[in-house]
Amino acid sequence: MKLLNDKKQFEKALAIFDQHGINNITTLSNFAITEVLKACAHMRDIQRGKIIHNLIASETKNDIYVSSTLIHMYVHCGDMASAQSLLDSTKTKTPSMYGIMMKGYIKNKQANKANDLFNEIENPNDVNMILLFNACAQLKTKEALDLVKKTSKEIPKSFYSNPRLLTSLLDALMKCGDVAHAESLFYSSKHKVLPMYGAMMKGYVDNNLPEKSINLFNEIENPDDVNVTILFNACAQSKTKEALDLVKKTSKQIPKSFYSNPRLLTSLLDALMKCGDVAHAESLFYISKQKVLPMYGAMMKGYVDNNLPEKAIDLFNEIENPNDVNMILLFNACAQLKTKEALDLVKKNSKQIPKSFY
Repeated sequence: MKLLNDKKQFEKALAIFDQHGINNITTLSNFAITEVLKACAHMRDIQRGKIIHNLIASETKNDIYVSSTLIHMYVHCGDMASAQSLLDSTKTKTPSMYGIMMKGYIKNKQANKANDLFNEIENPNDVNMILLFNACAQLKTKEALDLVKKTSKEIPKSFYSNPRLLTSLLDALMKCGDVAHAESLFYSSKHKVLPMYGAMMKGYVDNNLPEKSINLFNEIENPDDVNVTILFNACAQSKTKEALDLVKKTSKQIPKSFYSNPRLLTSLLDALMKCGDVAHAESLFYISKQKVLPMYGAMMKGYVDNNLPEKAIDLFNEIENPNDVNMILLFNACAQLKTKEALDLVKKNSKQIPKSFY
């Protein structure tokens, strides 16, 4: 089963279990149990996972690896209540178990619960710490900021050699609005990695400081596609001629492989439109082979921002399966146009859109 799991052939792994293991589950090793539970998690087969959970012996359930895998299975399948109940009943709780739960709560937009769990951990590891900072970044409150500052003072110095932890800490400080503290930490760090630059650049954009984001980008020797994407976001926020010139210059210098990143292309289109260069944006859009819905959205919003609602409507009509964002932009374009034809189009589309959009 492990070989099949490693090859991501989870259905085959479960088929082998159904054929040979389900009737002899009490004789299976803990290792085999963890492998079948991993397959259940990846397949999101919670019903089978629950059956296995109920069939295995109590001593097997108490094995920390089996317990961790069970918790992971429930979290991965979105059953946080069962995962929490299992954690509460587990005698020997490990930092890894807490980490699985914290990650699940963050994914489900329940950052406060992740923070509460963190406070239960006697000796949190660097992964727990990263997840705490991620939770605080999601909360964006003064209380979250205070917790970030307090925790960052208490953690072992060795943790600061972990670039992922530093990136999460910078992101949390920025998301909670403490730009000065983030800057102090960033510039005192000896080994700066690209994600740290990214966290700072994004933080500047989030705090309406696009010039600082642009200046920091210029310090990077070999920016990656994420750094370039954030640069375009900063330039879009700046909306100046200098920003437009930088967008054009950078778009010519980046590796061709970057153009296969739809998020980067969307940000580039948005920046060109926000800076008023509609023609350049159109040229880039129409030569792009793989157009995703956010790219259509960036173009439509750009047309509306540049008082070209007819072009936004025409582009909408080219989309096969528009999403709710495309639909909103269509209505914005029609509102800007204020004609009988625009009203008819609004009425027609409002009848056709999926009920879920409402």
